[in-house]
Amino acid sequence: MTATGAEQHATGPTARAWLWWGRRRSAVLDVGLAAASALECAAEGVGFAEQAGLPVPFGVLFGLAVGSVLVLRRRWPIAVVLVSVATTPAEMGYLMALVGLYTLAASEVPRRIMATLAGMSLAATFIVTFVRVRQDVQAADYGAWYEPVTAVFLSLGLTAPPVLLGLYIGARRRLMESLRERADSLEQELSLLADRAEQRAQWARQEERTRIAREMHDVVAHRVSLMVVHAAALQAVALKDPQKAVKNAALVGDMGRQALTELREMLGVLRESGAAQVPRVKPVPLAAVGAAAAAAAAAAGDGPCLADIEALVGQSRQAGMVVEFSVQGEARGYAPEVEQTAYRVVQEALTNVHKHAAGAKVRVRLAHREAEVAMQVENGAPDAAGTAAPVLPSGGNGLVGMRERVTALGGVFVSGATDAGGFRVSAVLPDGARAA
Repeated sequence: MTATGAEQHATGPTARAWLWWGRRRSAVLDVGLAAASALECAAEGVGFAEQAGLPVPFGVLFGLAVGSVLVLRRRWPIAVVLVSVATTPAEMGYLMALVGLYTLAASEVPRRIMATLAGMSLAATFIVTFVRVRQDVQAADYGAWYEPVTAVFLSLGLTAPPVLLGLYIGARRRLMESLRERADSLEQELSLLADRAEQRAQWARQEERTRIAREMHDVVAHRVSLMVVHAAALQAVALKDPQKAVKNAALVGDMGRQALTELREMLGVLRESGAAQVPRVKPVPLAAVGAAAAAAAAAAGDGPCLADIEALVGQSRQAGMVVEFSVQGEARGYAPEVEQTAYRVVQEALTNVHKHAAGAKVRVRLAHREAEVAMQVENGAPDAAGTAAPVLPSGGNGLVGMRERVTALGGVFVSGATDAGGFRVSAVLPDGARAA
């Protein structure tokens, strides 16, 4: 019988040095069994030579040769069993027959061949045993049933135990190999799952960093832009109109305090929910991860809503911007993440007007539809006064952040220049229940 795949894997290159044996212990065992079988057959060969009228040395040498065949039991178990069956009439090779039948039953030989050889061995043992018992009891009168019954019991006792034991050991060995292969497969799957989990965790961390950057941009950029605009106006009217300068200074202070308040609220939300959200990695698209993070951030704190857009427009008007604000449809409640995203879109659009089109007229539209809410911020071309406005830095991430927010909730975002030389930002967000 050849070495199994598990044995070859365990022994490695040493299997070639030991021929068909996978381990040194197996080779030593087979050589020892072959030596014991050769000695047994040599002793039994003396009686065989005397009965056949042959020289005793011939019988001894014949027994040694027959018994040594057992060393091949792992390589050619069928040949060992056939030799034992052929030598059964000579009443030698009992050890070889027992070990050969066991090895044959435990090997990967087809069951049909194994059953045929086991039947041949049983028949040969029965015939020889029947003849021997009949010769021994010729002088006694035990009845006609004694010889066949005794031969059946003896032949079954010599044939059935090694076959049954071999079948059990073979089934157990195959089960162990199957369990070992399954364990290896599970280990590979666990390693693959661990790699995928690490990748998803890395994606989630990257998405979380993107969300934090977007929140920082939305909270700080708008307030700071208005503060810069009011500071420029304060510098221009400080000597000419002290009362207006005082008013502008108060507006700058109020906006600074509002920016700090919103920043603290956002950081509080990140401390409370960020640690719980990042490890909970699931195999979902990054857009869905961003939507879930936005929903958690909106639900965890008192974020802005659609009702705050009017106050947002008022702040831009206080900074000197001409803003027309209109609402269509009946106002109703939406999911927190939908209202917060709508607010941030309008906020970022107004911030871009302060940065890039100072002095331009702006029109803000908000429409409540059957299953969605739409918003549009459109500004005209900046007038000559806008050229004197302070230049505000821009990171170029405003439109990208708005698009990510809207698409993460399943909405539509469109932005671009108008024919009149201005710029238009439009977004449509589905109702929170339908989006979920």
